Amino acid sequence: MSRRFALSVVAGVVLLGGAGAFAFAQAAEQAPALTHSTARYTAPEGDRDGSLAFVTDVTASSGVKSVKVLAWPQNSSFAQKGLTAKDMAAVESADCRPSGQDTVRCTYTAEVTGADAESSPRGAWHIAVLATAQDGTTTLDTEAAGFTVR
Repeated sequence: MSRRFALSVVAGVVLLGGAGAFAFAQAAEQAPALTHSTARYTAPEGDRDGSLAFVTDVTASSGVKSVKVLAWPQNSSFAQKGLTAKDMAAVESADCRPSGQDTVRCTYTAEVTGADAESSPRGAWHIAVLATAQDGTTTLDTEAAGFTVR
């Protein structure tokens, strides 16, 4: 084997190995993905409380560390200034259960009393979700799902 040919083979192996390591690192650090997000709002009626239920599937190759959920009215200050991950730090967490390889199904439910409904703005509402993977990567979807308060 000639020296030039051997150097070309070694360079090719190094190049392919580097590309493979880069691809592996990129795959390992992909942000969590949200799919199948739905919200259901039931208004209180008479003596019966209402509810808000939100469900989403979250996939992260390193595993899901946390999923935070916030319902916010379309005509709020978040619409003007934009919702950030910092705004989501203190909100409630969804309950997540494994539902496949690297995927969890997360559910958030809240009771809506008559007083809650009376004091809530009417119109369109959005569900914001902050998903954090075990490796620290995050995904913020400020309009993962929506519902209407009448």
